[in-house]
Amino acid sequence: MTLFEATILALVQGATEFLPVSSSAHLILVPKLLGWADQGLAFDVIVHVGTLTAVLAYFRRDLAQIIVHWFQQFKRDHHDPQGYARLGNLIILATIPTGLIGLVINQYLDDGLLRHPLVIAGATFVFALALWWADRYGKRRKAIEQTTVKAAMIYGLAQAVALIPGTSRSGITITAGLMLGFTREAAARFSFLMSIPIIVLAGGLKLKELIEQPEAVAVMPLVVGFVVSALSAYACIAIFMKLLERTGMGIYVIYRILLAAVLVWVFI
Repeated sequence: MTLFEATILALVQGATEFLPVSSSAHLILVPKLLGWADQGLAFDVIVHVGTLTAVLAYFRRDLAQIIVHWFQQFKRDHHDPQGYARLGNLIILATIPTGLIGLVINQYLDDGLLRHPLVIAGATFVFALALWWADRYGKRRKAIEQTTVKAAMIYGLAQAVALIPGTSRSGITITAGLMLGFTREAAARFSFLMSIPIIVLAGGLKLKELIEQPEAVAVMPLVVGFVVSALSAYACIAIFMKLLERTGMGIYVIYRILLAAVLVWVFI
């Protein structure tokens, strides 16, 4: 892998990991269009670390409060008017369905049929329509503080569906939030916060596979991959959250439909 390839692929990963547009669709399309070989497991691990770093940095204040209050909730005199401890519990609860299902079917996730470009195109298109419907007809009244145990479980089950390549983890969880009546900001915020344990779990599995591999890897493409994926992911989160209420989901729906069409055109 050249440094140019590392830069482009890390930029694509960082830019699409948190936007509701499916990073897997882009990571299969870009190398195909440019005639590049598979980027390899080590690069996959490092860009996951980069995107994890970005979301940790962006939500650092929320995370600090969640962690502090989560541990303090076991004290008798704990006072948490903002409900950070409860939010932490709900994030953990929402992670359980995806974690369990992912561990069970992990060996099948890289199956050639599941990762077939037309399967990814189909998921990209179908869940684009679901996102449009949720954004169009969702009530968009609830704040993140109104998240219930039931809502957290629905978020978690939606996130598990994102194991299907092309679905988009952020896309399907934001869709679920909008269907449940949450505002765009609340749905996106909960989606990004609940992505943290999932990225850690997914990165951990990939790291385990990497450690078991005997092959040596080049260092510089990994350094470039980490830096570019972290910076691009942070920028995308910041821009997305800032413009979310004004732009809505329409632009991402249109983009996903066009992306699905391109995938079909290129791979059929």
